[in-house]
Amino acid sequence: MHKLDPRRYRQTARTAIGDPVLQGALANLQHRLKTATAEAYQALAEGPGLRQIAHDIRRRAIGNLDTLLSELAERITQNGGRVFFAADADEAVTHCLDIARRHGVKLAVKGKSMVTEEIGLNPALAAAGIEPVETDLGEYIVQLAGERPSHIIAPAVHKTRRQIGELFARKLGIAFTDDPPTLTLAARRALREKFLAADMGISGVNLACAETGHMAVLSNEGNIRMSTTLPRVHVAFMGMERIAHRLVDHDILIRLLCRGASAQKMAGYVSYIGGPARPGQSDGPQEFHLIIVDNGRSRILADQTFREILYCIRCAACLNVCPVYGKIGGYPYGFAYSGPVGAVVTPLMTGINRAADLCQGETLCGACRQACPVDIDIPRMLLALRAKLAAGDRDWDVVPAHPAEARLFDFWAWIMGRRRRYDAALSAARLLQRLLPRENGLLRRLPPPLSGWTESRDMPPVAPQSFLQRKRKRGK
Repeated sequence: MHKLDPRRYRQTARTAIGDPVLQGALANLQHRLKTATAEAYQALAEGPGLRQIAHDIRRRAIGNLDTLLSELAERITQNGGRVFFAADADEAVTHCLDIARRHGVKLAVKGKSMVTEEIGLNPALAAAGIEPVETDLGEYIVQLAGERPSHIIAPAVHKTRRQIGELFARKLGIAFTDDPPTLTLAARRALREKFLAADMGISGVNLACAETGHMAVLSNEGNIRMSTTLPRVHVAFMGMERIAHRLVDHDILIRLLCRGASAQKMAGYVSYIGGPARPGQSDGPQEFHLIIVDNGRSRILADQTFREILYCIRCAACLNVCPVYGKIGGYPYGFAYSGPVGAVVTPLMTGINRAADLCQGETLCGACRQACPVDIDIPRMLLALRAKLAAGDRDWDVVPAHPAEARLFDFWAWIMGRRRRYDAALSAARLLQRLLPRENGLLRRLPPPLSGWTESRDMPPVAPQSFLQRKRKRGK
């Protein structure tokens, strides 16, 4: 299993950049989806301006989160379901394990859920003697490989057909093949046995609706319907921000989610769940449980600077256009969420100092905001995180990440404050740079503490004359 840790960002990113298979897979993914998503927004009946409407819908929902969650819980309870509010990952996992023990669960089938990745549910189930089986094809592949998802909607994007064929031959006992339909059929047969034998079904929640008391879960394979209807107990995990007020809001957000995720008008399967099977119904679980997870979201909600990241509906559109994700993939981010959204969410959930490299590794090019179906200003929040790392912040328990760098910039500001100091510094730099190695007229290596600038780039030398000196000379 991949040991995810945001503190290993640089090391893992360096490895990913040197992986030609990963580079080709990521380039192909972004080539297919980047333009297609933009065209899908343009083709909306309401036009691309629907994204701003969606932004306002999310803003209002997050602003009234306590009321909406209370309304949702009340309606689900009326429908025969049970709702549990988990303050953190431990509470969420413990509650799920308690449900599993009461029902003697030995096998749990799972629909795709990023929240369960966030809280570490699978290892906890396995430690309790319960076999968790991922049923999304991509998730199933990475689970068989002992890995974690590397993309929100394409978790096995880093795997080639040959690698998957070899994996299935080892784990499923089939003859080697790299034919996708044959591999898919092998997975379907193996998973069908799990569906029929499972005691518990586990799913995520793409978006809940407070008005109707139901949750929508989306897939293109139908696996979520099997996971939520065949087992006798269904447990759904939902990040507490994943809610809309009215059904009309729900409709807008689901349409945009599908376009942002894969440039589709709608997912292949959209399932609406709100409770257990009612008397006389043959399909559906005997018990339905919704676990609403906080796990740091309340702290984000209370901060006006970062509250906007809770508008995210986890479509992965930002991953599909981000030039950084397109080179390093998902593992360097060291948490369940990767790409630009992960560069904001992960520091806020796991510690800003602990995940300092994530926000500093992004380019601030703005492609993520242009692609986001709900128009979230991710670059603004990345800059805010950088500011906290530079100056520190007691509210977020942040200590300045590079105090020496801050003093260096203070010194530079002092130099820039007077013309004579600036000219003297330029003269000194012209003399000192003669001692530095050059190639093709560029400086190859600066001395510490500036050496970081030339680890992967060359620097132009200080010009023989400043602009002002040239101007004065020409004027004479």
